[in-house]
Amino acid sequence: MDDLLTIGVFAARARLSAKALRLYDRLGLLTPAYVDEVNGYRYYRADQVERARLVALLRQLDMPLARIAEIVDVVEPAGAQAAERLAAYWAGAEERFASQRTLVAYLRGRLSGTESGMDETYGKFTVETVDTAPQVLLTQSRHTLADELPTWIGASLGRLEEGAAACGGTTGAPFVVYHSEVSMESDGPAESCVPVADVSAARAWAAEHGRAWETKVRVEPAGRLVYTRISKAQVAHPQILAAFEAVERWIAEQGLKIVGPCREVYFADWDAAGPEDPVCDVAFPVAS
Repeated sequence: MDDLLTIGVFAARARLSAKALRLYDRLGLLTPAYVDEVNGYRYYRADQVERARLVALLRQLDMPLARIAEIVDVVEPAGAQAAERLAAYWAGAEERFASQRTLVAYLRGRLSGTESGMDETYGKFTVETVDTAPQVLLTQSRHTLADELPTWIGASLGRLEEGAAACGGTTGAPFVVYHSEVSMESDGPAESCVPVADVSAARAWAAEHGRAWETKVRVEPAGRLVYTRISKAQVAHPQILAAFEAVERWIAEQGLKIVGPCREVYFADWDAAGPEDPVCDVAFPVAS
């Protein structure tokens, strides 16, 4: 007992409160070296100070306690692994911050109700047009709400890109068409599309896999798209709505007519992209 520290002394050395130490004990983050069975007093070893300080520093990053446990439990046997877990957490945090920053800008413009506020919201989007050639599309459709949409897009495009290998390969960037609004109240449907080279092979592949995933083949004619390019952070809902609205506003100003449902065209490696990297074109087909 002579080499153990009371909770008060240990708390002072670790720069943590006694209340925090009791919480970390309950969560298994920092267990006392000894607890007196009679009075319940907690005692700690001096060599536990470093772990306690590490927990306190990680908490300053607003890291959930469960994630902290994943890091501190591997520090001693595998410090490099702990560093990698911290890096992964912070990469996710930076992505969330970038997404929230975009959402704040969008909401400021909407809430201001002024022309300057709307210009702040929409003025940062560069709107362009592009003419498209006819495309053979391997597609999958689903009714889905906004919170389920990202997972479904990744899964469906992954399936279609695998199928494209049996259809002469892909001939363009994959995209998602919204045939009706997708939000937390409206479920679309949305349609994932991958352009492929061989229409006959595509129809054969769709016939084999169509029942399980609502897979179809359609040929999209040549046309013109009005689009704006957005970053990975801007893709998140609802801030992506600002990009759609910016394109719609530009189309109205130019006196053009929308002739089909809006879409998101994914041209970059999503997993490799950072929050500020461009990954997607938000587009509407218009009369050419």
